Amino acid sequence: MGLDYSKEDFGPEFKWGVSASSFQTEGASDADGKGKSIWDVFSHTRGKIYQSQKADVACDFYHRYPGDLDLMARMQIPAFRFSLSWSRILPDGTTRHINNSGIDFYHRLIDQCLAKGIEPWITLYHWDLPQALEERGGWTNRDVIGWFGDYVELCIRQFGRKVRRWMILNEPMVFTGTGYFLGLHAPGRRGLNSFLAAIHHAAMCQAEGGRIVRSMSPDALVGTTFSCSYIEANTHREADLRAARRVDALLNRLFVEPLAGLGYPIADLKFLRRLEPFIKDGDEARLAFSMDFIGIQNYTREIVTHAFYIPFMQARIIRAAKRKAEITQMNWEVYPQGIYHMLHKFNQYHNFKELIVTENGAAFDDELKDGRVDDPKRKAFLETAIGQVLKARQEGVRVNGYFIWSFTDNFEWAEGYRPRFGLVYIDYVTQQRIVKESGRWYSRFLGNGSIDV
Repeated sequence: MGLDYSKEDFGPEFKWGVSASSFQTEGASDADGKGKSIWDVFSHTRGKIYQSQKADVACDFYHRYPGDLDLMARMQIPAFRFSLSWSRILPDGTTRHINNSGIDFYHRLIDQCLAKGIEPWITLYHWDLPQALEERGGWTNRDVIGWFGDYVELCIRQFGRKVRRWMILNEPMVFTGTGYFLGLHAPGRRGLNSFLAAIHHAAMCQAEGGRIVRSMSPDALVGTTFSCSYIEANTHREADLRAARRVDALLNRLFVEPLAGLGYPIADLKFLRRLEPFIKDGDEARLAFSMDFIGIQNYTREIVTHAFYIPFMQARIIRAAKRKAEITQMNWEVYPQGIYHMLHKFNQYHNFKELIVTENGAAFDDELKDGRVDDPKRKAFLETAIGQVLKARQEGVRVNGYFIWSFTDNFEWAEGYRPRFGLVYIDYVTQQRIVKESGRWYSRFLGNGSIDV
């Protein structure tokens, strides 16, 4: 059965691409002067990563990027969203020690993207804080605002003439919540005070980073990205409805609303009143910034019920498996319709010019057979999700781009290499790349039926 839409239905200005991040793909963990990041340390800590897997080599993108970009070009993918490694550029996190080898690597990467007709979209921070800064408090130390600002300035000075699209932070709710409250991600800290400090300093950095990019590169388009899940109450009982509002405020509104000039969602999250010690004079105004775009990153939905015994939230997410829903390798519900709802939700914030889906995809148990990877579930997910983006666009939502997570399989943080999100399969023993059937489908879609892989 064919699609009931085509690429042309989105219009000529709509942006299509794929996404990746530095730590998850580059490998070369100590090559050419790179410093350690918090994920280098965390992934070497026993019991933190699935089967004690490490990202020292990962996809070896640091050495294999020319071949990967060539494959991307043959797949007719016009834009590539990737991140810079802060610790590859600044090994101790500060501009006292600039690693020119790291800067040269990103110049080569950007130059080859441009030579192949692939537009680079750069994320400045995708979770790999330099370990040297974590030892000074990391995101809990207010000095991180200055450290981050210096890093952003250096990146714009170096690459600003070549790159137009910039994203400040990747999913601040995830790296603060899992890294500084739950301890499940690097740096593995736990506790409300660490979380609150990290929230405020990250929120300050997303706005400050935007101001720096715009002041240094007025022609640039600057944005930032947010993780989001479509939240529904388990029942229509008022207790469940209120619980769902609290979870929505935490997962979906915590960082976008201060950026939009609305302040933190304290009315729905009473524990945010404890942010007061971290907020200095003038901070409220400096939390706001009118981004050119915001990136929406959605994978699933969550069903929420009231739970009086859960501290701070009085809410509990009912796991998809318990609901007998179809699930991905991440144990997330297969729910590609979520992107439609989240685009409508974020479209309500009027001070951002456009929305870009900067991540969307699904991880399934892909298997290599006779040199091919048939992944019909991923193909079906992407077909439905892209259709939902078109539906939102036709209804007036300001969405103007769609990037699949991810180009290749990669190191999925605490889950290691088990979940495979890629359009391209990687044999991690041989580093062979094999385009999956979903990748062939995306290539045909982008190329109006032609394919060269």
